[in-house]
Amino acid sequence: MDRRHFLGAAGLGLAAAACRSPLRAADAPAGRRPNIILILSDDVGIAELSCYGGEHPTPRLDALAGAGIRFEQCYSTPLCGPSRCQLLTGRYPFRTGLNTNQSATAVSPQREVMIPTVMRKAGYVTGSVGKWGQICLGPKEWGFDEWFVFQGSGRYWASQNISYNVSGQSKTLGQKEYLPDLMHDFAVDFTTRHRDKPFMLYYPMSHIHGPIMPTPDSKPGADAKQLYADNISYMDKLVGKLVDHLDRLGLRENTLILFVGDNGTARFGEATIGGKSLSGKKGSMLEGGARVPLLANWPGTTPTGRVNRDLIDFSDFFATCASLGRADLPAGVTLDSQSFAEQLRGEAGKPREWVYVELGGKSYVRDNRYKLTNGGALFDLSKAPFEEIAVPDDTKDTLALASRAKLQAVLDTHRAKPAGGGGGGGGAAGAAGKGKANRPGKAGRRAKGQAAK
Repeated sequence: MDRRHFLGAAGLGLAAAACRSPLRAADAPAGRRPNIILILSDDVGIAELSCYGGEHPTPRLDALAGAGIRFEQCYSTPLCGPSRCQLLTGRYPFRTGLNTNQSATAVSPQREVMIPTVMRKAGYVTGSVGKWGQICLGPKEWGFDEWFVFQGSGRYWASQNISYNVSGQSKTLGQKEYLPDLMHDFAVDFTTRHRDKPFMLYYPMSHIHGPIMPTPDSKPGADAKQLYADNISYMDKLVGKLVDHLDRLGLRENTLILFVGDNGTARFGEATIGGKSLSGKKGSMLEGGARVPLLANWPGTTPTGRVNRDLIDFSDFFATCASLGRADLPAGVTLDSQSFAEQLRGEAGKPREWVYVELGGKSYVRDNRYKLTNGGALFDLSKAPFEEIAVPDDTKDTLALASRAKLQAVLDTHRAKPAGGGGGGGGAAGAAGKGKANRPGKAGRRAKGQAAK
């Protein structure tokens, strides 16, 4: 059943269903298959990039946005482990079981298939460089051909006793070496050696996860605020250096660069855009916890300077990469992923009607105007990402009532697992759930911007 089609009562809403293999290789348009570099920044929300109105200059990322597409409504899971698992498997946490950072072992290669496996079968060379993060085993066991991996975050210098592994070889960070620079060197080497064949590089950067340490460009004595800005700048610098390298190799016109944050900001103090504070941050079920930057740049293919407001879900990277690489999706696997490859080409595509966000037993489903939590609270998001306005349970607004019915139908088939809940396995039957729908709470019990429960 197509996940974008619903059945609903009295014409108010449509019932959501899981998507089983939503896109096959044969559906992808003929033409060149791009190299794909998927850069996943760590704890980088929309307020961290100046092209989204953030306070920190990010000229190289802004240049990618200016020559490509800036997506306004991309949604992750609000915490790194579940968001990475969702991105790599194309499946929601209630299916995989990885719904907190403490449930890493809930997911396994015996039950799940990740992006590199399908891309390898389509003839791509696959690499992973950076933080693996709260998913059991490592890149090798999940299908990557080559890898540079380390455990932990915010540990960049030799004084922190850092070890890392490069395609099976254990190494120790040397004096005066800066781990993000070594990760960049691996990306340069990987793309250089595989320049004559299609490649996919998954690049989960270590920036800008805390603790916030000095960068090679930081001045002695810099305070915490300056060091935070320094890390944003160095992240931007590393992305720019990789773009320059691809230019030198003559690969830019056949390489899609996707830059996305793994969850909302975790910065000290409030994250602001234009002087206005965002609603929520990393770990929260508010807008700022899951809404992340997404930039796409593929010279000659992505339109220049486009701002796209379609809803994008973190599960969607799976089907999108498969479509672009003309790779078959795994048989017998219920996917939540919906390709946005057409939008990358500047076409209308088939935009999502909603996105689903889940963390540790809490969940919500959001469309372009409203959000409904699994606790039954409805929020008007017309002022998001700055404010989330509670809709009274006794509202007579017909649009709000229609949205509640539609979104509740989705939640009825997308049942969040308790924190650290068991793993998912398979098909739509496991997704549907049973029992009564979540009931709304008492009118007026939720204030504007209050966390969803």
